[in-house]
Amino acid sequence: MRRTTFSALAAVVTVLAVNAPAAAATPQDSFFGGKLPLSAPPVTTTVAPGVTLTSMSLGKKDADDYWTVHVYLPATAGGPLNTANTALGAKEIADRVAAAVRDKGFEPRLEEVSSPAFADHAAGTLGWTVRVGKYATSAEASAALSRIRAAGFAGGTRYTAQDGTDPGAPQKVHVLRVDFREFGGTVGTDFGPALNGTEKLTDLAQAAGAVAGINAQWFYNSAPGGMYVKDGKLIGSATQGRGGIKITKGGRAVDVDAYTAHVTLRAGRDSAEIDGVNRLPGEIWNCGGVGGDLPTEKPQHDLKCTDSSELVLFTPEWGTPPTGAGAEAVLDAAGKVTAVNASRGAPIPVGGTTVQAIGDSATWLVEHVEVGERLHVTERVEDSRGRRVALTPDTTILQVGPTLVQDGKVSVNAAADGLIREGADQTFTYNWALRSNPRSMIGMDAQGRLMLVVVDGRQDGYSEGLGIAQTGELMKLLGAREAMNLDGGGSSVMVTSGTGIVNRPSDATGQRSLGNVILVRP
Repeated sequence: MRRTTFSALAAVVTVLAVNAPAAAATPQDSFFGGKLPLSAPPVTTTVAPGVTLTSMSLGKKDADDYWTVHVYLPATAGGPLNTANTALGAKEIADRVAAAVRDKGFEPRLEEVSSPAFADHAAGTLGWTVRVGKYATSAEASAALSRIRAAGFAGGTRYTAQDGTDPGAPQKVHVLRVDFREFGGTVGTDFGPALNGTEKLTDLAQAAGAVAGINAQWFYNSAPGGMYVKDGKLIGSATQGRGGIKITKGGRAVDVDAYTAHVTLRAGRDSAEIDGVNRLPGEIWNCGGVGGDLPTEKPQHDLKCTDSSELVLFTPEWGTPPTGAGAEAVLDAAGKVTAVNASRGAPIPVGGTTVQAIGDSATWLVEHVEVGERLHVTERVEDSRGRRVALTPDTTILQVGPTLVQDGKVSVNAAADGLIREGADQTFTYNWALRSNPRSMIGMDAQGRLMLVVVDGRQDGYSEGLGIAQTGELMKLLGAREAMNLDGGGSSVMVTSGTGIVNRPSDATGQRSLGNVILVRP
């Protein structure tokens, strides 16, 4: 592996940011002021012919970066303070908490939290927070938190450089570029022996002989969440209308869009919509299901919706199906029903499928499906314009998100991708979308080079991470014409064949086991 100090890249990045044919500036484009705040010359490593890894340092720690105590607010104006669990709320609630904290002898600060403008959601006040003190270390803040809790309040500690408002905060950014004019391999996805299980990126990359890799989708109940099409086969349920990235031509073409999927089971003259593919019946993580889901059918990231009546299709990729009450049909490779069972959990035949049912759907299945008949399962995947997406053997779709860059413009669909919580409590939106977190991204630049990017985070003074709007701007400044957010937080990890793990995963235990990954194969 050849390592060089590529100091000229600083100038390249600056020129790219200034001269790229971008759209007119919007609030989404203004965080970094048009160029990356490089604090040292980037270093570029040649991983393989046509594959380079550039690591760069942005910003630096300063006197405005400190630890503080973040006092939690009750969900309602008169709610109890000692069990409060929302990070921010309406000003009247924050005023009440601040007054109560002051009455106990502390000096609280009332701070307004503003949300940036997203492509589908206007800028504005997200809520108000109550904070106490400025401390040099986490230990000092924790000691102060103990005193505040003893006084009858709930809370946590925060590092202000991770509020997502400081463009000069320290950041470690790792950018893998795959130039297919020189690289003859492919970029695609992989998972372990079964979808129902997790594996470490280093293990999957080594087993595949990969040049490099990065984490991919979120995972729930030890399986990827969101639409997952691999090699033209739909093997993961859709979060209807949520963003995703389509990869074709072995990684040589990517397209960021929003996707829906409808899967139909036909038994004779009767038909029913299948609620999910390869997930636990009744549990719809990220919501966005096809009907009857509670509390909402709209995408809501990291929220589990439920449905007491569902049909779920299981393919051989899943592994061992879940067991439980309900009913199921077992289909061979030709779609012929070999068994109709009054409970769930039969093995999936080689090349075949099973259809599990719960609630009223179990009654429907038993009444409409008979052993010996042939069932027909049809699939239709559509893009945001309602056009059918051809699922060719060359097609991979990962529904992740949110969208970051489309057609060279920062374009974060925060509402459509479920980052804006329904209801009054915006703690999730604040912590996940606005505050700084480790992030992983995929995109393609104007030269047709595939980009895999990781920003480390939650490591005070080393790398704080980014909010979602800033992540979109970063990808644009790195030259992305199309870009999509991947799973992040403690899941953010990048590896190369020569160095192993490139970044510093934020979990104290190191890299996580993952639901699926993106690999660069020779």
